[in-house]
Amino acid sequence: MNKQILRLALPNIITNITVPLLGMVDIAIVGHIGNASHIGAIAIGTMIFNLIYWNFGFLRMGTSGLTAQAYGAKDWDETMRIMVRGLAIAVSVALLLILLQYPIARLCELWIDSSENVMQLAILYFHIRIWAAPATLGLYVLKGWFIGMQNSQTPMWIAIIMNIINIVFSLLFVIVWKMGITGVALGTVMAQYSGLLMAIALWFKQYGHFRSRIDLRGSLHLDAMKRFFKVNGDIFLRTLCLVAVFTFIPAISASMGDKILAANTLLMQLFTLFSYIMDGFAYAGESLVGRYTGAKDEPMLRKSVRYLLRWGMIITLLFTVIYYFWGEYILAILTNDRPVIDTAMEYMTWTVLVPITGFSAFLFDGIYIGATASKSMRNIMFVATAAFFIAYYALAPQLGNNGLWIAFLIFLTLRGGLMWLWNGKVIRVN
Repeated sequence: MNKQILRLALPNIITNITVPLLGMVDIAIVGHIGNASHIGAIAIGTMIFNLIYWNFGFLRMGTSGLTAQAYGAKDWDETMRIMVRGLAIAVSVALLLILLQYPIARLCELWIDSSENVMQLAILYFHIRIWAAPATLGLYVLKGWFIGMQNSQTPMWIAIIMNIINIVFSLLFVIVWKMGITGVALGTVMAQYSGLLMAIALWFKQYGHFRSRIDLRGSLHLDAMKRFFKVNGDIFLRTLCLVAVFTFIPAISASMGDKILAANTLLMQLFTLFSYIMDGFAYAGESLVGRYTGAKDEPMLRKSVRYLLRWGMIITLLFTVIYYFWGEYILAILTNDRPVIDTAMEYMTWTVLVPITGFSAFLFDGIYIGATASKSMRNIMFVATAAFFIAYYALAPQLGNNGLWIAFLIFLTLRGGLMWLWNGKVIRVN
């Protein structure tokens, strides 16, 4: 079981680490050819796309859980129907985003408080990069499908090659052909479509024998689509709650002053680093729990959950020790601004507690997705999100930024704790 978990988790961890590189490469390139306006525009443009695409993460998560169950049941026809359903929805959503790009851009202009020059550049970046939506959302589905088929290496290689292509095209467009921020956006678009073409090519190489099982009419059957939308609708609502919390934290931090904003941003990078590792094991949970649920193998289902939790505890112990003893050194790598580091260290205790309070939330997300227990996951997220905002507004008047971090730890603890308590009822073979 340990070998199975690591075989699935390690490539997913590498994939997770490469994902933010797409935005980082864009910022690095304009940082060397433009001014602060260009860097700010890329940051705003990347934020807009993160907010948009994060809400459609259900295309990956819903696809992986359902596919893993079909894989476990050895229902190859259903695996193909799930993929076709997911791609049909992805293309439909992508076309809708392209059609609505101008009202979306206008809303962003009204919502984001930025200088006119930065906003104009950001909107230019947005109008070019939005054309990659079909590739981006299509890759969500194919990545989820590969993971559901117990194949995490293919998404890893796609992510690595995409980043290489992004670097090459962005450098060509910007450095050689002097296209500025337009070139940066085009480089990202080329990388996304290259990744999609690579995913399709690898699918044909590895699963081409399934072509005869493609059934468009059966894939889009009303009853089947209802179940697909039910699972994905729950995941969508759960994701909205996540977006609410993770956009509130920087927004409210900004109201506490530049130092607190900078300090919290640095500390959240430590949370992000931990999340990349734990998400790798969560993806392994999606694959294994879905597989054994579909196979109706209760002993292996329970064994996979136990072993995943053991790995979670090991990683938690490791990160807790690292953050406790070397947290300040990690912050010094991220910035050389001593006052910001000193401010961040005032709240480091809360960050040290993040792995302990958060590891089960990450793991059970994957476990619940693999079991397609999306309704329970959604309801628990509702409770945790409500508790976060109640705790913040109750504690912040007296505790300030400490109150924000305590509220965040309550949010993580409730998510993981309630899913742990509830898993015996929802993670089972029907």
